[in-house]
Amino acid sequence: MARNPSESTGPMHVPFGHVVANEKWRGSQLVQGMQGKIKIVFEDGLTPVDFYLSSRSCILYVTEADLVAGNGYRKRLVRVRNSSNLQGIVIVEKTQMSEQYFSAIQKFTVLDLGMVLLPVASQMEASCLLIQLVQEQTKEPSKNPFLSKKRAQIPELSLLRTVQQIPGVGKVKAPLLLQKFPSIQQLSNASTRELEPVVGQAVAQHVQAFFTRPSWDRRLPDLV
Repeated sequence: MARNPSESTGPMHVPFGHVVANEKWRGSQLVQGMQGKIKIVFEDGLTPVDFYLSSRSCILYVTEADLVAGNGYRKRLVRVRNSSNLQGIVIVEKTQMSEQYFSAIQKFTVLDLGMVLLPVASQMEASCLLIQLVQEQTKEPSKNPFLSKKRAQIPELSLLRTVQQIPGVGKVKAPLLLQKFPSIQQLSNASTRELEPVVGQAVAQHVQAFFTRPSWDRRLPDLV
């Protein structure tokens, strides 16, 4: 598998319809859930990346154990966020044991770093999500709604899942918000008055509270 000669985080050549997995995931429940549905290639030395979906799109997976152990996962996230070559998606195991730590990683990932965060309840759920992400990337542009001219009307899956995590938003109101504000930056800059016609006063206040924090970086690039 061709790879940048440098040890720094960078693009990886990913064959069409494949996912490149860090060797540490071989034999895991997550990989077992993907086998037979998409083709998997294992590679050593992918740290800090866990999976590559394409040459410039990667997955950083934070397990229940990672969350309980402390903030060690943050260095990996920051390293990918600082790379101009990669777009990272963070998948986090949100379980009964790790739920108390979820708010902290959500704020760090979405607010401080401006990265997409997708919670899953288990590795099996994560495998289904990875399959869906890979399948969307392999569609022909004319058949892939995420690549069509109308993609602002059909939000990118990862962005949609991120907005769903804002308190009070959920699965019903997230698409409505993204039709009006099709990026994280536009949504974070929206006023309560602009949000209210879309989701109502109460949810508009939740959205405002989620983004109006001192740590929010207003210079984050659009995610769509």
